[in-house]
Amino acid sequence: MDRRQVLRAGVVGAGAAAFSGALWERAFAAAAQPGVGPYGELLPAGADGLALPAGFTGRVVARSGRTVPGTTYTWHAAPDGGACFADGPGWIYVSNSEIPVAGGASAIRFGSDGGVRSAYRILSGTSVNCAGGATPWHTWLSCEEIPHGRVLETDPWGVRPARERTGMGRFKHEAAACDPDRRVVYLTEDEEDGCFYRFVPGAWGDLDTGRLQVLCAPVGTTSGTVTWRDVPDPGGRPVPTRRQVGAALRFDGGEGCWYDHGTCYFTTKGDNRVWAYDAAASTVALAYDDSLVSGTPPLTGVDNITGSPRNADLYVAEDGGNMELNLITADGVVAPFLRLTGQDASEITGPAFNPAGDRLYFSSQRGVSGAKSGSGGITYEVTGPFRGP
Repeated sequence: MDRRQVLRAGVVGAGAAAFSGALWERAFAAAAQPGVGPYGELLPAGADGLALPAGFTGRVVARSGRTVPGTTYTWHAAPDGGACFADGPGWIYVSNSEIPVAGGASAIRFGSDGGVRSAYRILSGTSVNCAGGATPWHTWLSCEEIPHGRVLETDPWGVRPARERTGMGRFKHEAAACDPDRRVVYLTEDEEDGCFYRFVPGAWGDLDTGRLQVLCAPVGTTSGTVTWRDVPDPGGRPVPTRRQVGAALRFDGGEGCWYDHGTCYFTTKGDNRVWAYDAAASTVALAYDDSLVSGTPPLTGVDNITGSPRNADLYVAEDGGNMELNLITADGVVAPFLRLTGQDASEITGPAFNPAGDRLYFSSQRGVSGAKSGSGGITYEVTGPFRGP
């Protein structure tokens, strides 16, 4: 048996046992498999290289190094992680910049009609800002993907200064997801032997103090019960955080992170997996693994992840692959939702829905040029008949 056969035999059965109760009903009895998505096949790409299902349309809202249309603000290079925030009848899309030294983050403010009202910088003086996460109290956690990287809590309106949240650890941060039920923040780490963390603040809504914990389980665990242990030194010096607790479970390149109704989904790029942590039961299982797919895996190079505010659908972006944003439904079907053509040297980043769930934003980090500087970055908006519950 090859690796795919071994994993399919061993993990699918164990995963089915791990997914129980609400998680079983809402997510997966086994790792997701290819199928026809709820929106059908993709139509041929238009002039902008964007292929979408019937009924959906896309537009470019910003390009790196160019003025955001309708404003005087120049959009940043290498757009990465993003999120949307309600702004009266409109909304704000926040986007990180994954470049060294001058990274930071910017924002575009939209009116209720979807028109651009303004664009501006919300974070400066940081480096390689990759992903992050929105908080329930309407701030953006921007994460540095560098050794001893920081988490910066920023204001999407650009009024209040950003604050470094040292208690959330100094490591190669990737993404963050808030769990308002248990009042913790989950964090991923982009290392080949990285860990999955949670930050337990001293007071919910205030990330100034608290405890950093790491998920623990036997080596090689892909499903079953897990525990949490405190990280002795969140500052990570001289011993990196991921090496301070011997029982910590290792993950191959942590990427996106998304919490929804008791489950925290997170991705690992080294093995093309989407994990599901059942916070109530304190168990993990595989929601997707390309080694468990029958036939050709539709989703590779897993990266950023987000969910629809209208239902339980997950959207997983590819870093490489064939430049798709894939949809994973609650009944375990994985299928492409959109594809970018002519941008093979780029990656899809920052998927996020507006509060109403009828507009989806994302970026092509390097665009058509594929320049490593991210100077060719493109940020898109997709509108259409996104389904309800």
